Amino acid sequence: MRQTQSAMADPVSWLMIEAGWKVHAADGTEVGQVDEVVGDSGVDIFDGLAIATSVLGKPRYVPSEEVAEITEGNVRLSLTREQVAQLREYLEPATSAQIEPDSKGGVGESLGAEARELEGKAIAPTQRHEHSMNLWRRIAFFFRRLFS
Repeated sequence: MRQTQSAMADPVSWLMIEAGWKVHAADGTEVGQVDEVVGDSGVDIFDGLAIATSVLGKPRYVPSEEVAEITEGNVRLSLTREQVAQLREYLEPATSAQIEPDSKGGVGESLGAEARELEGKAIAPTQRHEHSMNLWRRIAFFFRRLFS
């Protein structure tokens, strides 16, 4: 008896998706790679994906509703290749941070809190609104795509 169907990969959770996984359009053609998974694993909320459709291009945002299937190393979308090309740019979510002084209230503690706040502003500035990836993040994504 001849087997007519090829072995199908088992579906996996969105929590398994990693940067570099291949992204396919609804017809199976490869349209890019996963750059970033957007969601909250603590409460199991999958928001979507940032995908790279070209080496130097800006990542595109795919809402979770457009993800049809996830298997080990691959994500299949419910979108056509043309629809993927029309996706909007991925905007990094707004961030928030508040550093409070230690409860002891001494001068050393408040200076330490101020120093941590300044360090946070320099290394990972707080963003009040969604924003395009900054230059350094885009360079990091480029090298990750290049070497994956």
